[in-house]
Amino acid sequence: MNPWLKTPETRLLLAHITGKDKTWWLAHPEAAPSPAEQKKLQAAEKRLQAGEPLPYILGRWEFYGLDFDVSPDVLIPRPETELLIDVARRWLAERSPLGTGLRGLDVGTGSGIIPITLATLLPQAQFMAADISPAALNIARRNAEKHGVSARIQFTQADLLPQADSTFDLITANLPYIPSATLRGLPIFGHEPTLALDGGADGLELIRRLAAQVAASRIQWGLFLLEMEYRQGAALKALLRENFPDANISIQKDLAGLERLAVARQT
Repeated sequence: MNPWLKTPETRLLLAHITGKDKTWWLAHPEAAPSPAEQKKLQAAEKRLQAGEPLPYILGRWEFYGLDFDVSPDVLIPRPETELLIDVARRWLAERSPLGTGLRGLDVGTGSGIIPITLATLLPQAQFMAADISPAALNIARRNAEKHGVSARIQFTQADLLPQADSTFDLITANLPYIPSATLRGLPIFGHEPTLALDGGADGLELIRRLAAQVAASRIQWGLFLLEMEYRQGAALKALLRENFPDANISIQKDLAGLERLAVARQT
């Protein structure tokens, strides 16, 4: 049997390097990659064994059924963020099934998975996406072009909240929320951008700053969604209540039953 079919990771590498999908290789176990392809596979496997994340080797990863370009400049998309998409999509679609006249703001956009996914689901909605990293914004712009939504997403460089006196139906943010001490003990430390992971001493440093910025701004909004670490529910709920005393604050759990999303709704 083809040795490159031995694990899900090597099967993905095989498909990526040869241009033939996993199904083809599984249907032709007697086939072998060319000598040149084998050299590339061996080099890729060494990177994998050295701890480099598979999505960075592939240069792409799937999220919500869409294919996104990724690089070490951005966080790898994770299924936990699908909860945020589900909540945002339902809330926006209730107001306009196609997103007509609706505007969203995504803070700390990274590879752009949140606004791009929502833009594909709501083909008339408009979005602004902000990130402090020019390299991340380049990846996000590339992904927006890839999915044909770049005309409806404005990308801007900003340290959290961009300068905007405007109204947004929705504000979303998947900011770094891992406490610094916890992060240093995780396998991802040093392999994904610390800028996109490190949330400070309690994991809420950037979230705290963003909430204060939104509260002090002239921006009007309807729904504010923040992804979080599963042990931060009580602290984040208190933080949001302090900044938005008139909003309805709740915490939603993911499919694993873990608190994952803080929700603030204007009443």
